[in-house]
Parts: sequence; structure tokens; C-alpha cells
Amino acid sequence: MVDLLQTAAVPPGNRHDGPGSLSNIKGKKSSKKSRARRGKQSRKRRNKRKRNNRTPPPILPPEAEEGNIEYKLKLVNPTQYRFEHLATQLKWRLQEGRGEAVYQIGVEDNGLLVGLTEADMKGSLKTLKRMAEKVGADITLLREREVDYGLDRNIRKIAEVLVRKVPDDQQFLDLRVAVLGNVDSGKSTLLGVLTQGELDNGRGRARLNLFRHLHEIQTGRTSSISFEILGFNSKGEVVNYSESRTAEEICESSSKMITFIDLAGHHKYLKTTVFGLTSYCPDFAMLVVSANTGIAGTTREHLGLAMALKVPIFIVVSKVDLCSRGTMERTVRQLERVLKQPGCTKCVYSVLPFKTNCFIVTLVRLPFCVCSITPIFTLSSVSGESLDLLKVFLNILPPLSNSKEQEELMQQLTEFQVDEIYSVPDVGTVVGGTLYSGVCREGERLVVGPTEEGRFLRLKVGSIQRNRSACRVLKAGQAATLALGNFDRSLLRKGMVMVSPKMNPTICCQFEAAIVLLFHAKTFRRGSQVTVHVGNVRQTATVECLHGKDELRTGERAVVRFRFIKHPEYLRLSAKLLFREGVTKGIGHVTRLLPQDQNLNHDQNLQDY
Repeated sequence: MVDLLQTAAVPPGNRHDGPGSLSNIKGKKSSKKSRARRGKQSRKRRNKRKRNNRTPPPILPPEAEEGNIEYKLKLVNPTQYRFEHLATQLKWRLQEGRGEAVYQIGVEDNGLLVGLTEADMKGSLKTLKRMAEKVGADITLLREREVDYGLDRNIRKIAEVLVRKVPDDQQFLDLRVAVLGNVDSGKSTLLGVLTQGELDNGRGRARLNLFRHLHEIQTGRTSSISFEILGFNSKGEVVNYSESRTAEEICESSSKMITFIDLAGHHKYLKTTVFGLTSYCPDFAMLVVSANTGIAGTTREHLGLAMALKVPIFIVVSKVDLCSRGTMERTVRQLERVLKQPGCTKCVYSVLPFKTNCFIVTLVRLPFCVCSITPIFTLSSVSGESLDLLKVFLNILPPLSNSKEQEELMQQLTEFQVDEIYSVPDVGTVVGGTLYSGVCREGERLVVGPTEEGRFLRLKVGSIQRNRSACRVLKAGQAATLALGNFDRSLLRKGMVMVSPKMNPTICCQFEAAIVLLFHAKTFRRGSQVTVHVGNVRQTATVECLHGKDELRTGERAVVRFRFIKHPEYLRLSAKLLFREGVTKGIGHVTRLLPQDQNLNHDQNLQDY
């Protein structure tokens, strides 16, 4: 306080620190130097923080030698020798992907996203198109995104391109999708809109072509298993009945086919739904949930069945035009809670209407096929909202098995599962099902069984139809119908198999399985009777014994011996098993077969029809 008063008492003219004083000028110069020094130091610190905080270069998993995904850094002006090598490489990737290959342009073999300039990207895509034309395929640009490292001002991009082969000799990629959901959730209507190409009128007009029986048309409820097809050509465009009159025309114009298995939603048809899931071996399951009712009825049960059989699931929330946005969001949150419960542990991705095709491509590239990813689509079959996103998803949905697994199955002996039996005028007896292994040709001689006595009958395959069009050769994993001529239909039943005469099939009345009891009101013990589903086999069985335990409660595991009560069946070791009776449910796999009579000779076990 004293210093301030003394300073104030000095006259302005006698002060030595005025504006024009020497000391003040020196102070200004020193302050400028210090500010410049501090600014330089702060810039160094900021640059250092930028270098430390700079995000590492984005990378993908390293390129695999097997599979249908190929990384290419640049494809600009290759030599003729290089071009031939690239075309051969593309053939290999198409073979690995069973007609589909994905090229990542601007990516090194180790997965580093380098990116290309605009000119190099155009040149690379032009070369890739020439490669595809040489092998008879088409390309579709799935997405293109920028890569910024902050090192230069040039914009660099990477591209993801789908290469799909043009159909050759009716060979197309075929995926089977089981359609699940509660009654009145809009399953059949959605399939009608997808396959017919016309929106619904709000009163169920789109589903009329899918019903097989009169009572289904009258009630509007599916009670049987029906099949519908949706095609995509080599450019990714939809091929359905809006432009094609017959299924044969759709097959001829498509390089990828989606076969929808429409299953029943009512609880009293649950055994039909379980048979469709276990017998037709779907690649994926589409669970349809109504937006205005949410999770109701058999929705949880159908979800549990698909998860028990380890079928990848994606969910469609339909009828969003009938409810408010808040109701739809509440249904989505309800699904997310169920899917994240213990035992499910799913990673849920909601595909809302504002999402782009790029998001769909990213979603498919996630580990969806290992059952950890569950997309949720929200759409309307009346207004058509978000239907295009679902079509893009179905178009780029990859197959679960690769070409190597397919070749291994084709090298085995022929085994065809009988799922359906028909009598067609002027054709005779026709059986429908799936070829589990081997190759089946027109005119091939097989044996079918087992009969009630445990025998197999000889027969000859006439014509073959796949997706309602003629086919000369049937390969493992494909579904088809086989004409058997004048073979007596009364000798056939669902659950039989048609196998090569060289095979010595093991039939049994008793078998053992390692099971998990999912639910039981009381206890599961010796003498209990349940309906067993193993592949296309569906029959009531009695529990003969529980190894190491007297009874089972909900959640417990054991090895159980079952005995069929009617006739022997053909089973495979390690086959998935599902059993039910009322509210009792359990899953497991076959661990041991107890043959009916091991003393019978193989030739004695065959009979001529």
C-alpha cells in the first residue's frame, strides 16, 4: 500500500518507466521474445500430441489363401501375362465362394488400407471388369470409402466389389432361409411381397399365392410347409414373378437363389415347424415379429429352436405402418433385451430406415455366420418402407459352406433324405427332400428304407427337378424332387433315406444321446415318452435309462438311451437331436447307435420292389 502511494506521489514527468523510457522499450522487446519462445514451445507440444494421438492405420485381417475374399492394392494397366494370372486367380476365388467373390481394391495382402487416387481406382475397376468378362461374370460396386492418414492432401479411396458368375448349366448359388414367427406376424405377406414384386393392400392379398390348402385361405394362417423363391442376377438385381411367369424363368435368369421355407406360426402346428427346421437344413432363419404386438405367442419358442439348432438368425419387425414410432422402438428394445440375456449373448444391430447400403455391407462382413451377430430390420409390406435394405442384405448374404466342404461331401456315397411324398398324374410317385451327401443323377439306382421290418427296397430315379425346373445332376446340399415312376407310394414315409447300394446303412431301434434338459415341469426319468426329431426323423421314443443318474431336472445334462416305439430308423452319429413333449424340451446329439440286428447280411437286408 505504501509503495503504491509513493508511486502515485511521483510526478509523471519524473518517472523513469514512462512510455518513452528506455526501460519500458527493453521490457517490450524481452516480452516479445518470451511470447515467441512460448509460442514455439506450445506448437512443438501440439505437434507432439498430434503425433502421439494420431490414429493407427486402419487394417483388415490378413488375406487368407482359401475363401472367396481377395485383396488387391492396384490393378492398373497389367501386362498380358499378369492379366491371365489375375483371371485365373479370379476363377479360383469364384470357385471357393461357389459363384461369388469379394475384391477389396486398395488393400495390401497384410490387410493395410492404403487406398488409391481417383485415377488409379478407375483404372483398377476397369481392369477388374475385364477380368470378370473373361471368366463370364459381372461386378457390382458394394461400397467405396475414403482413407485419411493426415499425411497428404490427396483423397485416397478403397472399394469393395462383388463378383458374381453368370449362370452356367443351371448352376447357381442357393441359400435356404427358414421363416419363423408368431401367428399373424406377417410372415406369408412379407414373402408374397418379396417374391411377387407387389406391395400388400393391407388385407393380405400378397399372401394368397403362398397358401396350399383351402382352410389356410379362409383363416389366413399357414398350417403346412411351403417354399417360395427369390432370385438375384449377376448384377445384384431382383428376379421374381413380377418379370418372370414361371419358376423356370426365374432360375434361368438368376445367379443366386433364396429359397424361403414358410413355416407355421400357431402353437398347434409346432411339430410341423420343428420338422421344417430339422429336416430341410436351413442356412439362415428369419424371425418375423409384429411391431404392434411385440414378442408374443410362439416367438420366444421359435427363437429358442433356431438357437438350439445353431442356425444364424436375423429379425424382421413388420407392420411398422400400423403403429407409432414409439411403439416400434419399444418392440426393438424388447428384442434387444431378449437377445442379450444369458444363453443368447447376441450382438444386436438395428437396421433403421435411414441406414445406407454401406452399413448393410459392413454388417454382412461381421461374424454373422458364427451366430454372434443379429441384425434387426424394421419394414412394412404395405408402404414398402425399408424393403430395399432387406433385399440388399439377402443379395450379399454369403453361403455358410465353402467349396472344399462341398467337394468332400460330393466324394461320399449318395444319401437323400425323404421329406415329402407326392402322387403326380402321368408321372407317378415323387419324393422331395435334400441330398445330404454324394451326387444323384437321372437313371441312378438306389435303395430306400428302412421299412417297418428294417429292410431297404431297390428303386430307380427317373427325372429330377430343382426349384421347379428340370435338372440332370443333383449335388450334395441341394434340395430337389425325384420322380420314382410306378413305385408304390404306400411303401414310403417321411423320415426314410435313399442311399447308394454300396452303403451299408446302420438302422436302429435304440440309440444313446448326450442331452441337455431345457425345461421340464417336474423330473425327466426312465419311462418318459417324448417326440424325438433327428434330421428328417420324427418319432415317439421311450427313455430306457439315464447313465449315472436316476432323474433329470431343468438345466441338467446326461447321456440317455432312447428306444423308438414303432419302427427302426436310420441315424447318423453326432447328428443334432431335439425332443419335446408338451412343455418338456431338450437338445443334444447322438453319441452311439445300437443296431437292430447285427447278424443280418447286407444282401439279406435288401429287397426288390
